[in-house]
Amino acid sequence: MKFARLGDPGREQPAVQPGGPESNGKWYSLAGLTADIDGAFLEGGGVARVRDALAAGNLAEIPDAVALRVGTPLARPGAVVGIGLNYAGHAAESGAAIPEVPVVFLKPTNTVAGPFDEAPLPPSSAKYDWEVELAVVIGRRASYLASADEAADYVAGYVLANDLSERDYQLPGAAGQWVKGKSLPASTPLGPWFVPSADLDPSALRLRTWVNGELRQDSSTADLIFDVPAVVHHLSQFMVLEAGDVILTGTPEGVALSGRFPYLQDGDVLELEAEGLGRQRQVLRRTAAGFPRS
Repeated sequence: MKFARLGDPGREQPAVQPGGPESNGKWYSLAGLTADIDGAFLEGGGVARVRDALAAGNLAEIPDAVALRVGTPLARPGAVVGIGLNYAGHAAESGAAIPEVPVVFLKPTNTVAGPFDEAPLPPSSAKYDWEVELAVVIGRRASYLASADEAADYVAGYVLANDLSERDYQLPGAAGQWVKGKSLPASTPLGPWFVPSADLDPSALRLRTWVNGELRQDSSTADLIFDVPAVVHHLSQFMVLEAGDVILTGTPEGVALSGRFPYLQDGDVLELEAEGLGRQRQVLRRTAAGFPRS
């Protein structure tokens, strides 16, 4: 199954598409089952209820769904947690040693944006960068989990993410801090859809990024240093993870920080794809203020 939220910013309706050829590209309304796709929905058995409703034929098709804006597939999460330097190739191109434990940072939840929303280029930005990532969605409260095996059971599913990053703000220098470089408006596009953990194996998903049609990143989650269960287990030792929280698991090599490609400029078209999780497209626009709501 694929879950999405369709409609104008702030007025998205929750929707589902069955898996397999029987979907025919149709989206079905979750009206009557849930008001939104959020932590309460995930923790309360919402995915199972939707499976049952689909099997029984109880959901109404959304007419002209393809004409609707695609918002984030999850309502605004309680937390967005990032993992840095989690691919050996990316660590190398960043000039960093392979970490012995996960590198952790936080992103404000107001950075979350839709997968096709226009992406504002910060007014003073000179080194704005892309990062295609597999994002993990937590399904229930997790704290001090005993093992990675146990942690796997706390994963509700997966989404495609872009962790847009301003390297001048992020990296060492006069004011370099990871949080500053990761907190800019609409810098965490998510979607287009959420896939439950039972429907997707995250161990070897192909991840790709194009800038103006030219391939920049082409890798696989098989190259993760710390896999999904290891990341969830590690984070649970230091913070409480709540249902609906999102974890960005890191980006592979091929970013502008490598020095092999120019940083993003006004008018650039950024496209990202994760196997089984769809494709995003953002147009970068230099702006002084304002950005699309998610």
